[in-house]
Amino acid sequence: MASQEELFANIDALLEEEPQLPPPAERARLREAAGITQARLAAALKSTVQTVKNYENGRSEPKSPRLEAYQRLLNGWAAKYPAHAAPTVPTAVPQPAAVPQPAAVPQPAPVPDAFAGPAAAGAGDKAAPAPAAAPARPVTRRAASRRPAEKKAATTAVKATALDPRFPHGPLAVLDGDGCAYGVNGIVLDCPAATVPQLVEWTLKESGLGSPRLHRNGKDGDPLIVLTAAAAVKLGLPERLEGHEQRRSLRLPEDHPAVKQVVKAKWQLTQRGFGPWARIYRKATAGQRQCVQLAILSWDALDARSWPGVTEMEPAEIARVLGVYAQRVITPRGSTAVSGLELMTAMRPPTRAVQDRENGNWVSGHNPGSLGSQPMDPAPPEATPEHPVVVNSGWTGGFLNEEAYQWVRDVDLLSDEECTLPFAVGLDLNTAFLAAAARLVVGLSAPDHFHAPAFNPKIPGSWLVDLSHIDVDPRLPSPFTPDGTRPTGPAWYETHTVAYAQELGHNVHPIEAYLRRETGAYLDPWHDRLKTAYIDTLADLGVTKDLTDTEFLTAMEQHKQNDPAMAAVLSAIKATVKGGVGKLRERPQGKAYKEGEPWPALARPTWRPDIRAAVISKARVNMHRKLNNMVKMTGLYPLAVLSDCVVYPSPGDSPLDFLPYAASGKPQPGGFRLGPSPGLAKLEGVQSMLWAVDLMEKGLNPARHIKGGDAVVDEGE
Repeated sequence: MASQEELFANIDALLEEEPQLPPPAERARLREAAGITQARLAAALKSTVQTVKNYENGRSEPKSPRLEAYQRLLNGWAAKYPAHAAPTVPTAVPQPAAVPQPAAVPQPAPVPDAFAGPAAAGAGDKAAPAPAAAPARPVTRRAASRRPAEKKAATTAVKATALDPRFPHGPLAVLDGDGCAYGVNGIVLDCPAATVPQLVEWTLKESGLGSPRLHRNGKDGDPLIVLTAAAAVKLGLPERLEGHEQRRSLRLPEDHPAVKQVVKAKWQLTQRGFGPWARIYRKATAGQRQCVQLAILSWDALDARSWPGVTEMEPAEIARVLGVYAQRVITPRGSTAVSGLELMTAMRPPTRAVQDRENGNWVSGHNPGSLGSQPMDPAPPEATPEHPVVVNSGWTGGFLNEEAYQWVRDVDLLSDEECTLPFAVGLDLNTAFLAAAARLVVGLSAPDHFHAPAFNPKIPGSWLVDLSHIDVDPRLPSPFTPDGTRPTGPAWYETHTVAYAQELGHNVHPIEAYLRRETGAYLDPWHDRLKTAYIDTLADLGVTKDLTDTEFLTAMEQHKQNDPAMAAVLSAIKATVKGGVGKLRERPQGKAYKEGEPWPALARPTWRPDIRAAVISKARVNMHRKLNNMVKMTGLYPLAVLSDCVVYPSPGDSPLDFLPYAASGKPQPGGFRLGPSPGLAKLEGVQSMLWAVDLMEKGLNPARHIKGGDAVVDEGE
């Protein structure tokens, strides 16, 4: 038999164990029976609403000293409200709010309630992680509620999305310093990792993170772990990267302990090293990829222009923003520009499985309609001056200059009537580059050189042609040059620019051309996915297709205030479009680059300056066609154009005061129309006409500043 000392020792051991809490559902029942909101309980525990939700859903458990305070409170409630007794609400305690606040939005901390004793105080705002041996526990999903002001917004952004059974916890998680990994749909996992290699192993083997391929011939998406500053420090990484370069171009040195740990564990880093976006991988085995991507918030992984306000959000809300973007666009793989380019490949994979006719084996073959898996040299006029094709050939024949508009009307061409109008109103075309990508036929094969070819508007390519003889009203920009000035002689143009000259009634006689025999609408699936993402996200913000023009303008005034998280997603989608198109002609980076040397971007099949030129040419032609039609319908001429923004003189402070409408009240086709779809317009800003004329006299572009700042800087154009 056991001695008295042994029995007492066993009892002492039990007494020293951590307090045991009631089951999660019982915790929620007790709080509701007491009439206490999760926000009040969070304030009393010096924690967050999300942490209280985690306690009540079994996603995480409190640690000392919050554990003892929470148990003391639950014990007190249990004595007052037994499980089988009818719940009563103390008269001194306010009722729970009729509409709960969104779970991931930080709540203002009220004064702690009287029911919270001294032991309720504790360090930290989030639940501590479970012991290292605990596996990632199954979790429930939630749908955050909306404030009344958002009643028009769609709820798709916060509904629990259907997840691939292979990736039950979604595409990504935001890891905080306490070991809580916040995923999509309110999922919170316990991550025991203390080093980067441990984090990689946990992500691939236990987390249940990842995303299914976007095309049947593509590849599944690698899981993404986003690290807060506290998580980075816990894993042995510096909180900030220091150096003279732009922060996003900085990397950890190869002798840093974290990099050595990765190498010692037989993992590899991609050539871009351990920077704000790091990919850690091993070679695929049995066709299964082994790759994890990390994004470090405090290293400026999320550019504030593309992701406004996101780095200041709570981890759960960051996960919500990135999760919606991943669901609608793609799991982020770097900057929005990188993600935009990666989405092109994901929607049009370069290869597919084909059966070898000789032996019946399945092998990798070309996927029709894609750009293929090998990079392709551009035609010399499509390249940049430092490109090896240009430098090695000694090309001196000129280059394509298909860029977006930056044009200001000569102030001397303003009429007295225009100068007496009180307002200058700016219109902005929604994602103009995306609209231009719709049904855009581009070249898929290498360019062939032709001399004196007959012009064919259906063939994508670059044409050397003289358009200088074409007269254009000086109150409008020339459709053939980015600065709106008249061409002075032969120049290289993309097909859409030459076709527009023909559309305006002019004969064109190309001198030579570089054309592509194999063609296709390569960008169509990219366009379709981004268009749907853009429209759905605007709808979440209360801006829907069924609004009248007046309702649309009102909704656009307040849409960013409705839900800052969804507003950030919308900003990221717009940046994905512009950045993805820009990446098609990425220039060399770094001071050490020497002209004529290849740079890393040239190794991509998606380094296609001709496709970029086609998008921009079509967008600029679309803009000019609308400008021309506005003159025909209203007699109005623009003051200035900057990319997808145009400024008009106006008798009132609204686009409704000058846009053309039919007698029925419907917008006239062919001009600028208001609406949420790509290619339609929204109000960019309003200033006085005197303000606009003053800028024009100084040689400045009113379209750049009509919003109240610098459009190029603010939107990263």
